[in-house]
Amino acid sequence: MKKIHYLFILFSALYITSCDLYEEPKASVSKDAIMSSEAGLQTYVYSFYEKQFPSGSDASQIEINLVDFGAINNLPDFQIKNAYSETNSSGWSWSNLRNINYFIENCTSETVDEKIRNHYIGLARFFRAYFYYDMVRRFGDVPWIDKTLDVEDEELYAPRDSRELVMEKVYEDLEFACENITLLSDASGSMVTKWVAYAFASRVALFEGTFRKYHNLSLSTSADTWLQRAADKAEYVMTNSGKKLYTAAGTNKSYRALFTSDDPVTEEVLLAVCSSSELGVLHHANWKWTSPTYGNRFSMTRTFINTYLQTDGTPYTSRTGWETELFYEECQNRDARLAQTIRTPGYTREGTATAPDFMGYSRTGYQPLKLCLDDKKYDDASLNTNAIPLFRYAEVLLNYAEAKAELGKLTDEDWSKTIGALRSRAGITGGISAKPTVVDSYFQQTYFPSISDPTLLEIRRERAIELCLEGFRFDDIRRWKCGYLLNMSWDGMHIKKLNEAIDLDRDGTYDVLFYDTNANLEAAKAQLDWSVVGKTCATIQIQGDNILQRVEEVEKGNPAAGYYITWDTPNDYKRVFGEKQYLYPIPSLVMVKNPNITQNKGWENGASNDGN
Repeated sequence: MKKIHYLFILFSALYITSCDLYEEPKASVSKDAIMSSEAGLQTYVYSFYEKQFPSGSDASQIEINLVDFGAINNLPDFQIKNAYSETNSSGWSWSNLRNINYFIENCTSETVDEKIRNHYIGLARFFRAYFYYDMVRRFGDVPWIDKTLDVEDEELYAPRDSRELVMEKVYEDLEFACENITLLSDASGSMVTKWVAYAFASRVALFEGTFRKYHNLSLSTSADTWLQRAADKAEYVMTNSGKKLYTAAGTNKSYRALFTSDDPVTEEVLLAVCSSSELGVLHHANWKWTSPTYGNRFSMTRTFINTYLQTDGTPYTSRTGWETELFYEECQNRDARLAQTIRTPGYTREGTATAPDFMGYSRTGYQPLKLCLDDKKYDDASLNTNAIPLFRYAEVLLNYAEAKAELGKLTDEDWSKTIGALRSRAGITGGISAKPTVVDSYFQQTYFPSISDPTLLEIRRERAIELCLEGFRFDDIRRWKCGYLLNMSWDGMHIKKLNEAIDLDRDGTYDVLFYDTNANLEAAKAQLDWSVVGKTCATIQIQGDNILQRVEEVEKGNPAAGYYITWDTPNDYKRVFGEKQYLYPIPSLVMVKNPNITQNKGWENGASNDGN
């Protein structure tokens, strides 16, 4: 990783930049000096990494908004009725594209071997596909531009091209990248290899195939064609890359080790954002995931935690009394990824048992730790050094399984080497060798009532659990046309009584006390040695922002049934997700500059996110 960062520093002396599609590039060295040697091409291409991929801090916080499985401080504007429109939309930026196109056009020097030039052009076309994939996901139809533009070029005022044209061009770029990128291995885990190109092609093709299918888009290239592309590209990685699921740290540690290691676990990780203490390139995952003031205090919901299977492969919601199990009980005999995603009983920091932090952080009781280091020295600033994966072999397996299942071609053998393998790593022993035949009614009714295929349902379950907090969920919700999931209330763990201190993880230390009146709080304190207990026990009044609701699903009106924690439910009425929100509005200033650009359907004339 030091190599790539040092080259970024070198490139600052000769980096070609631009602010718009037509601005002339600026450089302190000539074009020929860069384009006439492999070292120059390599240095130029490194600029794409820095501009296109998220930073470590961005990657570690990429999935805290617009997901259905977590609660945060406040709803994002995009979900709040009448709070988002073309006037506060963003993302219509093209400067990175011009930099890429400039390189592709000028990478022609015959002093560099053609195969070497094609390798770097392949990298550039990978990044152009990466750029356009992001634009299409956000805005749908966009102008396709594959050359550098001058101030007088008519294309500056061109209308949007069709999704069909743009996505076929994206796939052409990815095909070229797959065929021409020659790098097969990278010990640093920070470089785009041939396998990254294939993995990204499978990601793009799966998104496009399912988006076309579930949004009923009648385009020239069918949804099934895209799904077959996804399966083929994923299978190529599975067959040829030598990558595999990382299991060396054992069932209880291997999954999380992928996200807490300083060096990418390249056995499974295809590409990661890396950090370096020596170079001062750090990120703030710990600060964001532990601070009571810095960040959104993201906590998982109980509805999502319920979807983690038991170790025998059966649904958690199939066991008797699951509705009223306490935190300690519900965490027993579960998919090992649960304890590697959130703080569960037995979790320690610096040798001390550490329950979910109601005193300063957690809203629902399910506090994430997946991307967070256990050493507290990282908690109070941007100090994290752990690498954040952007592409993993696990995703490739999921892409393959879903594409084949959508095509109706998934076999038991396919299931075993994809979903079965992922679950086996997580300590699950049942249902790993053959496709499921029975629908989990809780999972279906809660998440995907229109899906009756048990195999598809279980693949969607697996995708949510394996990839949670890695930036995939909102895209999955959009491509499956399941925006209604974003309107789910934020619920939390179950508690039996109010006005009673609770030892969540049963380590002998009280962690939280929910009370309804100050009088009852004082009475509860009087029963304890509060001078000691109060140092670790949070007190939370069940009013205002912290609302508790009875478990009416068990016994209506019976206080003995206990309570579920909920968060921000008084604002549930503000939540909206309408048909138009599967795409963002184009920023209003764009159409002022170019009248030939039209607004996305439903967002015209300054319309806001009104739920329609």
